[in-house]
Amino acid sequence: MAELATIARPYAEALFRVAKAGNLPAWSDLVSEMAQVAAHPDVKALAHNPNVTDQQIADTFLAVLKSPLNAEAKNFIGMLVENGRVSLLPEIGEQFHVLKNAQEGAADAEIFSAFPLSDAQVKELVSTLEKKFGRKLNPSVTVDSSLIGGVRVVVGDEVLDTSVRAKLQQMHVALAA
Repeated sequence: MAELATIARPYAEALFRVAKAGNLPAWSDLVSEMAQVAAHPDVKALAHNPNVTDQQIADTFLAVLKSPLNAEAKNFIGMLVENGRVSLLPEIGEQFHVLKNAQEGAADAEIFSAFPLSDAQVKELVSTLEKKFGRKLNPSVTVDSSLIGGVRVVVGDEVLDTSVRAKLQQMHVALAA
């Protein structure tokens, strides 16, 4: 949703500025955890319950987090709760992650493979892909047996599809034309 992205952007940018001034990797982990907690259906229900005070919502949210929290993180959660924006945390987390990747010159790579890949195979594949895409990649591997064989890689809006399914589709289009 464009509206959520527009509303979440200033929060993500402000949080990123604070994180850059401190410990960026620790903040990144914390933001990811906060986004996961905020996306949970029970937390969403609590945040939208009119019978629960803002302080109760903030205290409960902070109690659920496993990561140690500093004053800035507590203030951030308190401000989001006060403004009724806790539901934005998943989008804030995504935008924060994009800003972090841009800062580091990196990108997320979604790798879909027809078969499970060993750590060595993933490392070799990522090394090759980093040369092709010209940046450091943070891989996440998913097994998708519908590919039949090969891999499909998505980096941002770029797709590299070397799967058997894609080759069969290309042959089908060529033969049907």
